[in-house]
Amino acid sequence: MIVDLVQIRRLGESKRGENERFRRHLKSHVFVERRFRRIAEEVEDQIDCRQCANCCKVATVRLTERDIQRLSRFLRLKPAQFIKDYAEESPEEGLILRRSEQGCIFLDGNECSIYEDRPDNCHDFPHLLRGRGSLLSRMWEMTDRACYCPIVYNTLEAWKADVNFSPRPR
Repeated sequence: MIVDLVQIRRLGESKRGENERFRRHLKSHVFVERRFRRIAEEVEDQIDCRQCANCCKVATVRLTERDIQRLSRFLRLKPAQFIKDYAEESPEEGLILRRSEQGCIFLDGNECSIYEDRPDNCHDFPHLLRGRGSLLSRMWEMTDRACYCPIVYNTLEAWKADVNFSPRPR
């Protein structure tokens, strides 16, 4: 199990093309999603996200209306005030949580200061076991996430081994 973030970034970047081919491979073959879920659960059980928190330091968090309502209640703000104080508009992603130099503005060291009421996108991360749509529909994001999330990187490698995926293009 690789958890060193420098190594994850280097290996994730070097395997970007391979991971994209793997995604295409999965789309053109039948696989048992339940088996992939079991592998992802095993990897998640071995890695403590609070020791890493790299997703909070690197990734942006898209906000839904439901997130805004929940966080506004938690922070005892009106939704408009929450948006003004804690959100910003991204041309690519829409409304996202504001970030500081350290990452998410709610990140305190490696802990989330709004953990119990965090956005759905954060709750579902790394989107291997939870998230909108099927696993295949979420796979397009995994190539990037494998460059900063030890759970995603190690899960993709385990899935490739499980289906005997050849890393060399044919």
